[in-house]
Amino acid sequence: MKKIERAENLVQSHLELFQCPVCHHRYLNLTGNSLVCEKGHTIDFNRHGYLHFLNTQGTTEYDRAMFISRRKLLSAGLFKPIIERVNQFLPATPQTILDVGTGEGTPLAQLALLRKDRDFYVGFDISKPGITLATQLDTKAFFCIADLRQLPFVDQSFDTVLELFSPSDYREFNRVLKEDGLLIKVIPNADYLLELRHLLYGNKDQHYHYDNSKVLELFKKHYPDAQVIRVRYQFDLPKELITDMVKMTPMSWGKNVQHLTDDELAKLHSITVDVSLLVGRK
Repeated sequence: MKKIERAENLVQSHLELFQCPVCHHRYLNLTGNSLVCEKGHTIDFNRHGYLHFLNTQGTTEYDRAMFISRRKLLSAGLFKPIIERVNQFLPATPQTILDVGTGEGTPLAQLALLRKDRDFYVGFDISKPGITLATQLDTKAFFCIADLRQLPFVDQSFDTVLELFSPSDYREFNRVLKEDGLLIKVIPNADYLLELRHLLYGNKDQHYHYDNSKVLELFKKHYPDAQVIRVRYQFDLPKELITDMVKMTPMSWGKNVQHLTDDELAKLHSITVDVSLLVGRK
């Protein structure tokens, strides 16, 4: 089955979850390769099998090369313990799951594999290169380009909203979450990618230390009963992926970043992954 056919079948079987980004009315049907809403607005599947819900083109600094490097690291297991911990909070029953800022899609695909594809998964991002790569994954997840501030989904359409290292819009999250729906946000802690940060910045820049207190405080303001679960481990870094480790993170874009020599890069034998899972309910 072609990618576009697979995507159309997924959306057709869950058409009731989607709404038009122009008028916010529901989509009535899928005609040919086009979704048609109650007011007659249409949106077309492209050849990659995704929908572009943005009313504008959208801009991001994340390019294809960065996403390719990220996929290599994630496929090697960089975030696998995080995904496994996320899965422990999800019910065994089939869920509708929205992945915010899905990037190139590997974490969502890994979650789907753990859960044996029992759910309906939607991953969205503002980045066209990321979503184009995501559609190449062997997964039943549906991917689209969408605006965090104006989600193309009806009220109370998802059991779980998952967000790894992405911005938040809690008003929109609460709108699309079902009653008693689950929000899982993953944020970096102080030691996240510590070895790389210290190589790139020494102790001369704010990137040398990371403080997530404001993000945590805001989450707790919206979800006072939230759980905070720390996940910390060492990831053995394959030699062939050291350069990709540098390329996969915006950390290497800082103003005071040092350009590392091959000898300095060779010091990266392992990397610390240190995050917190913030788990709240609507």
